[in-house]
Amino acid sequence: MDNVIRTSGLQKSFGTTKAIDGLDLSVATGEVHGFLGPNGAGKTTTLRLLLGMLSPDGGEATLLGGDPWRDAVELHRRLAYVPGDVNLWPNLSGGEAIDVLTRMRGGVDRGRRDDLLERFDLDPTKKARTYSKGNRQKVALVAGLATDVELYLLDEPTSGLDPLMESVFRDCITELKARGRTVFLSSHILAEVEALCDRVSIIRGGRIVEGGTLAELRHLTRTTIEVETDRSASGVAELPGVHDFDAEDGRIRFDVDAELLGDTVRYLGDLGIRSLISRPPTLEQLFLRHYEERAEEGAPAAEGSE
Repeated sequence: MDNVIRTSGLQKSFGTTKAIDGLDLSVATGEVHGFLGPNGAGKTTTLRLLLGMLSPDGGEATLLGGDPWRDAVELHRRLAYVPGDVNLWPNLSGGEAIDVLTRMRGGVDRGRRDDLLERFDLDPTKKARTYSKGNRQKVALVAGLATDVELYLLDEPTSGLDPLMESVFRDCITELKARGRTVFLSSHILAEVEALCDRVSIIRGGRIVEGGTLAELRHLTRTTIEVETDRSASGVAELPGVHDFDAEDGRIRFDVDAELLGDTVRYLGDLGIRSLISRPPTLEQLFLRHYEERAEEGAPAAEGSE
């Protein structure tokens, strides 16, 4: 199976609000795939469609080769789901809640469960009603990650966690990838996606507006250059594709469109390069630039249920 998740033209509306508007998405077997967008872009609605919690109004979706709506019971035994807003049974202990959640998926690796409890520093004997948001999130993470399944669907999984626990989570995802498991990570935390994901899909207004590896996405945008040259480089500001030119103390800094980077560096070479630093855009820069450009073009803001 090449694609664990595939959607084509997926549609979902709530009344007059179109939450998912022709969503085309593919997630390959064994990859960590980032699903990136601001709150309200349609990330959670997409996950609920994939889980069979909602039925689509149009389009197609397959999950692990099955239909998310018709084959939900069978598919849920082959996947683990971690929501971003966790509600637990208040009178159960954390450990009891984990056991209930894992039994729904066909069982748990007890050794793995105990290891995760220790790594996430979670006391499983306390009642769920006493847990903070972060500890409720830990319960969902332990229950999900302690299950050996083919696909992990994670919706804002580090919500409420402190930086130390976020680091533990990242280690766990790296381990899943090493075991050949597929992870679909929905998040608005750009650093988290950049650190973990093989490929990224950016959603806006219920549609995928950009997708690919980070390297592929970087080729679509600008690179930042800082350079010192033997001769004046003021002419760089007039070159095609150069933006935000700044010169100070004999050093210049500017952004250049990816497709014109080679021409620009050759121009600098003729001026005698003393030092040159090239910085490809971070995922945050890619994301913000994409949204800013669409706003300038008059693209509608994201609407609908998250």
